[in-house]
Amino acid sequence: MKLGFIRLSSTMSVKEAKAALRKKIAKRLENLSREEICRQSKVVFDKLVNLPVFKNSKRISVYLSMNTEVDTEHIVRRIFEQGQLCFVPRYSKSGMQMVRLLSMEDWENLPLTKWHIKQPLLKENREDALETGGLDLVICPGVAFTKDGHRLGHGGGYYDKYLRNLQINQSNGISTVGIGLKEQIVDEIPVEDTDLLIDTILFDDK
Repeated sequence: MKLGFIRLSSTMSVKEAKAALRKKIAKRLENLSREEICRQSKVVFDKLVNLPVFKNSKRISVYLSMNTEVDTEHIVRRIFEQGQLCFVPRYSKSGMQMVRLLSMEDWENLPLTKWHIKQPLLKENREDALETGGLDLVICPGVAFTKDGHRLGHGGGYYDKYLRNLQINQSNGISTVGIGLKEQIVDEIPVEDTDLLIDTILFDDK
């Protein structure tokens, strides 16, 4: 996992440029059919499950997708099929945890947040990845990505903060993979010192 410090030259501030790019990507995604998202998700899934880092990781975190993101249901299912441990994000005002998901039945029963994302309830007592050995692989969402690993999130800084926390609190290395739709791939992303580079970006590049 690498740090990224490349900045766009612009009369706008970095935060303003990020906000403008988020709006641009949102407009692109509005035009995508569910069928096209499913098609691209299958391409990304096939690439991901064939990565050695995915096959060899014991403890994997994966986001639970919104309708305008690469669908991660099949990724979650494959993690369980391979006997790996699956951790998913749980957001609160104090930050983000990665908590353990126990089975596909557990996944099916998760409640939806106001953003229509599946998430374990805050009051549930679940295994926290940071407290039980960390993570080998973090599969990251994003609003936009560059092919060389820059990532634009939704603006909360949750993943950058969490990944830095992992670096501090676990001794073994962490691998990161960003997955996105091809409409989310851009040439440049405005970057701040707190932004991290993602090791590998997967999308339908055909």
